[in-house]
Amino acid sequence: QVQLAESGGGSVESGGSLRLSCVPTGRFYPYHCMGWFRQVSGNEREWVADIDHDGRSNYADSVKGRFTISQDKATKTLYLQMTALQPTDSAIYYCASQPGRYDFCPPSSTHYHFWGPGTQITVSS
Repeated sequence: QVQLAESGGGSVESGGSLRLSCVPTGRFYPYHCMGWFRQVSGNEREWVADIDHDGRSNYADSVKGRFTISQDKATKTLYLQMTALQPTDSAIYYCASQPGRYDFCPPSSTHYHFWGPGTQITVSS
């Protein structure tokens, strides 16, 4: 069982930056996918980025070049550095984890079993 806890959310003006953190606790498997998703009320949960145990990362086109996902190898803490934020980035951001060894991390919420409670990001114009 893995517990995830996000932090770093808040309000920022358009063009600003924020960094989200996600601390995993419990039994954390050496092979895994970890990802960031976001959701606006009434919409489906949207994949943002993911990273696997080898450090390979992928990004949604909407955030490519602006967001950077990373993971501390020692603590397994997951990060999402967000720059050039836009009002359309406003959402609740969720951290997710899926144990296992995969050729790639599927960019879908259905792939992930463990989720954090989420943290709100609000970008004002």
